[in-house]
Amino acid sequence: MKRVEELINELQDIMNDAKAVPLTGGKSLIDTEQVLDILDEIQDSLPSEIRQAKNIVADRSQIIVEAKKEAEEIIRKAEEKKQQMVSQNEIVRAANAEATDILNDAKAKVSDMRKAAAEFVEDIMKRTDEALASQLTELRKTRQNIKMTNKTGSGNAM
Repeated sequence: MKRVEELINELQDIMNDAKAVPLTGGKSLIDTEQVLDILDEIQDSLPSEIRQAKNIVADRSQIIVEAKKEAEEIIRKAEEKKQQMVSQNEIVRAANAEATDILNDAKAKVSDMRKAAAEFVEDIMKRTDEALASQLTELRKTRQNIKMTNKTGSGNAM
């Protein structure tokens, strides 16, 4: 992501440093080969940005899998504890109440963990989406400016 931002900044610098062509209403002259090289580098960098976004999604899945495993382990331990306490009547009632509390607590923790993981991933995905959208918008603006400059530049050449 950093490399794409640097390239976009470099394009902006080129546009800002472009020399104005007299009698063209503020049109500027730029080195299109240099701009096209930078655009090629941006295109080469975008697939890596997409891979990073996919890795974030994969991390989300891993977090959920780990949360499920932890929840299953908590539930398994609660069930084992419940089975151990089934020997006497008074102990059985207490064990059932405690096991129910443990199960409810485990379910609440799993729910909280899933919610937190989903929110975390959603936030990362949103920020990634916004950054990519912003960069794409800037790229499109730059391409449009280049097209306009090329049209204006070739129109004046005649």
